[in-house]
Amino acid sequence: MLKQRIITALCLIPLVIAGIFLLPASIFSWVLVAIFAIAASEWGRIVALDCKTTQYCFSISFTFVLVTLNIIVPADGIWYSSQLHPLYWLIIVVGCCWWLTAFLMVVAFPKSKPIVNNAVLKTVYGHLTLLPCFASLLALKALGTMNAPYMGPFLVLLVMLVVWAADSGAYFVGKSFGKTKLIPNVSPAKTVEGLVGGLFTSMFIVALVMAISPEQELVLIIAVTVFVALVSALGDLTESMFKRVAKIKDSGNILPGHGGVLDRIDSLTAAFPVFTMIYLAFWM
Repeated sequence: MLKQRIITALCLIPLVIAGIFLLPASIFSWVLVAIFAIAASEWGRIVALDCKTTQYCFSISFTFVLVTLNIIVPADGIWYSSQLHPLYWLIIVVGCCWWLTAFLMVVAFPKSKPIVNNAVLKTVYGHLTLLPCFASLLALKALGTMNAPYMGPFLVLLVMLVVWAADSGAYFVGKSFGKTKLIPNVSPAKTVEGLVGGLFTSMFIVALVMAISPEQELVLIIAVTVFVALVSALGDLTESMFKRVAKIKDSGNILPGHGGVLDRIDSLTAAFPVFTMIYLAFWM
């Protein structure tokens, strides 16, 4: 399993980085539609594992929302005079509110199981999980100036690096030293030691940022990195909660060693909207 995970990651990471830095935002936005359409098809299994019609309906309806968003607000219209388009701003704010709600649901589980397992609400949860991630990722990608055309792609990569570092640290430290269960009702395999290990490894990203941009305020960078790493863990736990209720181990099998697309981006679904809100608050 670990060998498969590493091989798949080594194949995907160069493609992801190339897409982030080389694709124009106008093309990148449509590539994202395809990726999130796959994630939506996997969420459809969470909504109704035994009903293909419901799965198709969710996948098609969500993809329609993404296509409509791309048409209404094309990539070159997401930012105007350093201001984020109001529709994107609203989607990201709603997304951050959703993650606060998700946190309460995870902490309260299994008492929250009735609302977690409601098919109609799971459809809503799917949109609240995936759409803000799509919007915030694309908003960051489209952010740039004549003097700093790669600022947006760098921010996208930065969030991914924080999440990857936290995930990797949590996995290896948890495997080696994990004893204290974090939230066993949601994910028995995750431990407090793993979480701490993930936060520790995310500090490598702080060192990277300070090396590239030493004028940044160290305390703020550390605080943002730790918070984003914690939020990414919430994204992972939230998907685990929904899969546990749906009695699904992996959201899909398209990525050997990782499961489905949703399994690979679960941490990012929380990290991107929250980071984007922090960026809008402190750096814009």
